[in-house]
Amino acid sequence: MADRPPEQARRETPLERADRNFAELLQELRVTQTGVQILFAFLLTLAFTQRFPTLDTVQRATYVTTLLLAMLAAALFTAPAALHRSLFQQNAKPAIVKVSSRLATIGMGVLMLAFTGSVLLVVDVSLGRVAGIAAGAGTLLVCVALWRVLPWVVRRAIVAKRRTSGAPEKREPPEGHR
Repeated sequence: MADRPPEQARRETPLERADRNFAELLQELRVTQTGVQILFAFLLTLAFTQRFPTLDTVQRATYVTTLLLAMLAAALFTAPAALHRSLFQQNAKPAIVKVSSRLATIGMGVLMLAFTGSVLLVVDVSLGRVAGIAAGAGTLLVCVALWRVLPWVVRRAIVAKRRTSGAPEKREPPEGHR
């Protein structure tokens, strides 16, 4: 079954595919949502620490921006559940999957920026501005490499393998858009 073209890999109706894709998306969101919640809670507590009043203007701006990014990421990652609840039993599952997948993709980009800001802030306060900027840039590069570049490389390898095996060159949409 692994060597079959994607359209033959599963025999499911469009609604079965939407149900499967939504279940897979929810599982992905469970993983990311935990990280967002921990980050958001950490950021919320920082304002109540003894050291917070000593932050300079740049550090406070980084803090507020990062806090708002974490909140936005949390909202984006929880929106699919609210969307599903609002449209429950309305025969809208394919639309829910499509919109939810886009929300999750945007959420990952926002989370990447929240991670970057968090690391920048903590390292800036601990070791200084230059180290903070370097650590923030490193965080951004790691996230871009793992979340954007790696999937692109794997997708290209899959397409190249299909070309050499004579399989159809159908470009598949990302999971959740099928």
